[in-house]
Amino acid sequence: MEIEPLVRWLHAIGAAALLGTGAGIAFFMVMAHRTGRSDVIAAVARIVVIADFSFTATAVIAQPITGYWLARSIGWDLSAGWLGLSLLLYAMAGLFWLPVVWIQIQLRDMAFASATTGTPMPPRYHRLYRFWWMSGFPAFGAIAIIYWLMLNRPVIDLP
Repeated sequence: MEIEPLVRWLHAIGAAALLGTGAGIAFFMVMAHRTGRSDVIAAVARIVVIADFSFTATAVIAQPITGYWLARSIGWDLSAGWLGLSLLLYAMAGLFWLPVVWIQIQLRDMAFASATTGTPMPPRYHRLYRFWWMSGFPAFGAIAIIYWLMLNRPVIDLP
């Protein structure tokens, strides 16, 4: 039994999970925030945190493992420029994703406290939300570029 098609499939599913879960999480968090209702934000953020740990974290771990295995089994040069750039972008996306997960937990907790006490969201919520919003662009952009690099494998000369 050849395992390469299975690993290739797992790698594709992981890439889809990263892009799809990221887009879905962003959409639902933004829509909840737009309501201005702490009870809605708390409920959505609770689900978003679960989704990030269930899907995104799993894919974040699986992608480098399946990618390395594929590159080795297919015979790709591990020093190829497109692959190096993909890894740099992956690290950059991770550097943005880690604080975003922590922020989502903070947003969830502040929204829950606000909903429970009937008080307005604290100013810290709004500061963290803005940082969360802005962090999504480079992380999502990096993943989208990695998709393009994976599909096209252009010749890139890295220093």
